[in-house]
Amino acid sequence: MLLLHGTGASGHTWRHLIPEWARRFTVVSVDLPGHAFTGLADSAVMNLPGMAQAVQDLMRTLGMNPSVLVGHSAGAAVAAEMVLRSASTDKPLLVALNPAWLPMQGLAGWLFAPAAKLVTLNPLSGWLMAKQAARGHLVQRVLEGTGSRLSAEGIRLYQRLLSQPVHVRGVLTMMERWDLAAWSPQLSHLNSPVLILCGELDRTIVPSSTLPLSQQLPKAQYQLLPGLGHLAHEEAPSATAQRVSDWVRQEREETDHSAP
Repeated sequence: MLLLHGTGASGHTWRHLIPEWARRFTVVSVDLPGHAFTGLADSAVMNLPGMAQAVQDLMRTLGMNPSVLVGHSAGAAVAAEMVLRSASTDKPLLVALNPAWLPMQGLAGWLFAPAAKLVTLNPLSGWLMAKQAARGHLVQRVLEGTGSRLSAEGIRLYQRLLSQPVHVRGVLTMMERWDLAAWSPQLSHLNSPVLILCGELDRTIVPSSTLPLSQQLPKAQYQLLPGLGHLAHEEAPSATAQRVSDWVRQEREETDHSAP
């Protein structure tokens, strides 16, 4: 099981889910290019196809072939692109948590979209935003805008992460380089099993925008997570992990029964 975090996050987002999934799977969590402690990535790699290719290259280097991809937000887009690139006979199961398959809306879109443009104009933009994040108010506003309520520990981890200039520059470069409006029509070719979990209170990617997309996928199951926001898996890790495990088990059983 390969775990891919969302925009501005890191592998820390899975800290409470990994112990749950590790009972049933070999779990691998990676930081996306340009994020957390991966270092400054080449801007040419920071578009969606480039990031998906980078993760696939890493998996090949490690000699791993994940049978389940779990992606949150932008990580769900990277995961979907990886599935689309997979051979027709070897496609992994896909779990998309509050998937960022359309241009970002809400406070995060309002805040980061103009800031992302600064990357091409001002090489100090990452440092300037990191300085603001270190004061706490910016991070608090962004997290409140997701519709999720995190623990004090969760807030501290995001504040630490977003106060790192290299990380912030990587995030802004990614947002400047992605073109979800042009990419999302490709999802109609996603014909492998997909579980889509959406937080009912998500203000970043509202569930009503994801539901029509899920209905276009031939093998998609859509589930709403009551009372949870964009970071639903951090708010309710055990419940989220259980839903995913149950779905994977069900899909595997159906595959085994249909096998000759």
